[in-house]
Amino acid sequence: MSNRARTRAACVAAAIGCLAARSGHVAEPNVYRWVDGRGIVHYGDQIPPKYSTREREVVNPEGIVVQRLSAQKTPAEIAAEQQKELAAKARRERDRNLLNTYVSVEDIKRLRDRRLTLLEDQVKVTAQFLDILDAKLAKLLAASGRYRPYAADPKAPPMPDQLADDIVRVRNDIHTQRQNLAEKQGEATAMRAQFDSDIARFKKLKGIH
Repeated sequence: MSNRARTRAACVAAAIGCLAARSGHVAEPNVYRWVDGRGIVHYGDQIPPKYSTREREVVNPEGIVVQRLSAQKTPAEIAAEQQKELAAKARRERDRNLLNTYVSVEDIKRLRDRRLTLLEDQVKVTAQFLDILDAKLAKLLAASGRYRPYAADPKAPPMPDQLADDIVRVRNDIHTQRQNLAEKQGEATAMRAQFDSDIARFKKLKGIH
């Protein structure tokens, strides 16, 4: 036994001896060991409340650690562990769904192609509708050139309210359809990425290379 180990054992034995004498018991109990804020090691049969949330150890009469008690977790640490558990649960559920839903990689690809085709058809329809709206707006703007304030002739009549309303309405429709188009294109990109991820995970679960 090294000098350090002997010293540690002697300290523990002395501490246990004091505790046994103080309590009147002959048996040599295990004791707690903890470190205070100054880094000093303490031994005792009870841990002071202000140190009870720190990491501590249970030591037998030979000075051997028989149990380690972790420090009390902070709210942030508890929240992080909960998030980790939720993520692990979601992964397990996803794995079960993949294995229960598909028999082969080709099954996943067929479903991917069907859904992407439907989404791409919606993108095409939206793009065609945008072309129609752009053409309609161009005609309305051309017509507005005959009226004030767009006409070069200062004697031109003022723009009719109906024409002004139509221009505003078509511009709003174009804005809405462009947003729809961007959303559909984003959905298609996300869908491809999700299916690629599902295929890779399915292969790993099945041991396919």
